[in-house]
This record gives sequence, structure tokens and C-alpha cells, in this order.
Amino acid sequence: MLRYWLLKTEPSAYSFEQLRADETTPWTGVRNFQARNNMMEMRLGDLALFYHSSVAEPAAVGICKVVREAYPDFTQFDRSGEYFDGRAKQGKPIWFMVDVAYVEALEHPVTLARMRAEPRLVGMALLRRGQRLSVQPVMPHEWKIVLELSRAA
Repeated sequence: MLRYWLLKTEPSAYSFEQLRADETTPWTGVRNFQARNNMMEMRLGDLALFYHSSVAEPAAVGICKVVREAYPDFTQFDRSGEYFDGRAKQGKPIWFMVDVAYVEALEHPVTLARMRAEPRLVGMALLRRGQRLSVQPVMPHEWKIVLELSRAA
């Protein structure tokens, strides 16, 4: 069964335009256990909203799909990198990542403000207080509404 997700990133760290150019990328550097667990639930072909955060107008800007299921995040072992975790061992990794591929840009970005203003999205994980996960589930009806908002902008 196809599932839907939302992947948050700061465009200065990795943008949707960069994914379009790269075509695929490993989703590295997630250091939150719930976000990691969400990635471990992802299956080949699952779709995700690519969401730009920490910008003037945070927004869902595109769609990507899972092309490789969860596997150990190599950045946890890189002693010189910002995502190094000394607790992680090659035989016993803590952090995982998935690979995602570019699918398409949304017709119009769907801003956080636009989503908050949509009563049908009231239960969406992104809109819940305190929800700051970089990888979070999107319910099928929420997915359809966000795509609808993108077409109607």
C-alpha cells in the first residue's frame, strides 16, 4: 500500500532544485528517533512532499519518491562531519536514511500559512503544535488536499 510523507529541509542545506539536478539523493543527517523510525517505515515507491523550511514562507514545493528503503546513514560514522555520532558502530548503526528521487514540482508551492488556513488539514502532523520532525507521515486525504491547493493557487 502506497504511503505518503513530508520531508523537511532548509533550501540552503539541500533544495528541491538541487534534487531536480541530482535526480536522486540519500536523505542523510536525520538525528531524531521518531523521524528515523518514520524513514524505517518507508517503502519503495512511497511519495513525499518536499518541504522547504526555515525560509520567509515555508512551503511544500515538490514531490519525490522513495527509491531505496532504509539503510545505515554513513554520516554517523564520519568523525569530521557534523552528523557524527560516537555511539554508532559499523555493525550496530543508530541512524538510517532512505534514497529519494525527483518526481515533479508542485504547480504552485503550498505555504505553511495556506495549509494552516485549510480546515480539512487541521489534523495534519505538520500543523500540530510542537511538531518539528524532519520526516513525518501525511495521510492520504491530506496528500490529496495539498495537491488540490497546489493546483488552485
